[in-house]
Amino acid sequence: MSLSTSLTPLVRIIDDDEMVLRSESFLARMVGFQTVEYQSAKDFLDKDDMVRPGCIVLDIRMPGMTGIELQNVMIEKGIDLPIIFLTGHGDIDMAVSSLKKGAMDFLVKPVDDTKLQAALDKAVQRNLEERKEKEEKSRKISVFNQLTEREKVIAPQIAQGKANKVIAIDEEVSENAIKKYRSSIFEKLNVKNIIELSDFLRHIGKSGE
Repeated sequence: MSLSTSLTPLVRIIDDDEMVLRSESFLARMVGFQTVEYQSAKDFLDKDDMVRPGCIVLDIRMPGMTGIELQNVMIEKGIDLPIIFLTGHGDIDMAVSSLKKGAMDFLVKPVDDTKLQAALDKAVQRNLEERKEKEEKSRKISVFNQLTEREKVIAPQIAQGKANKVIAIDEEVSENAIKKYRSSIFEKLNVKNIIELSDFLRHIGKSGE
């Protein structure tokens, strides 16, 4: 397990209302989450340790940078923490817009404790799963990059089920050379057959399809 997914998840609560901060933070801690509180979007961007997985509970209307504006900044910066929006205003248009841009949930204040807990569980779990997936893809890309340039060209052809003879003609090398390349590719990528090779290459976008 990598550093990111092995760290304890953290729930970030961002709201200019101190009473809301305390209330939501208390609830999150009661159900087992560690929390940190910010009274502005700027504080979050300046101070948060975004390496830690988790999620954000975000007020939609705040002085300075609004919750929607923070969501846009996070998208631009590639910050992957799921957002649960809170608002005291049942603004359906805002809700639809934020959800379309990737927000996990949109809850109206005062939030039902059970609904917030369920939203936190879902958001944190998604972030852990997405980070695990990204890290696995990154690991596989590093392994793939250990192949020679010729092996990188030949691997997708093997995965597509082309015969050694056909690949040899296309690459203008001997059939015996292709057999050696095949053996080397399987060993370096730690795959046992064409199906596993195909899955490996598809996962990192190198299948050639």
